[in-house]
Amino acid sequence: MWLNFFAHLLATDALPWHVLAYIVLTEEDTTSSSRIFIKILFQELAEQLGIRLLNERLNDPTMQQSFESILPKDNPKNTRFAINFFTSSGIGGITENLREYLKNTSRHIMKEQKPVSLGPESESESSDSERDDHRRKRRRRT
Repeated sequence: MWLNFFAHLLATDALPWHVLAYIVLTEEDTTSSSRIFIKILFQELAEQLGIRLLNERLNDPTMQQSFESILPKDNPKNTRFAINFFTSSGIGGITENLREYLKNTSRHIMKEQKPVSLGPESESESSDSERDDHRRKRRRRT
């Protein structure tokens, strides 16, 4: 009942959306009770506004600072947690920006990690050691 009321106040802008800044959605900062509260609140918001309008509100550039604790981009673990939380709550449509952010972050990390290439000496050494291993195995069999 109260969650319907809070969702209605948010949906009609009677309650400012920056109040959501007080909700920190991470595995460490939430309990099962608080997760249920957040889940029902956002399901009610999605029902009253529709996913499209809710997504527009959550992606309003002027409000991003207020939503960074509920749609965290501080580290990939928290981002994944939020994506999984909202998706399992049936409102994964509001996580599209988080998914895109996570995908781009992963790409950026992969580009920074350059593959280690073996030089010509290392390659011949590894070939020699592979041959030696093969010879040892043959000796053990006989």
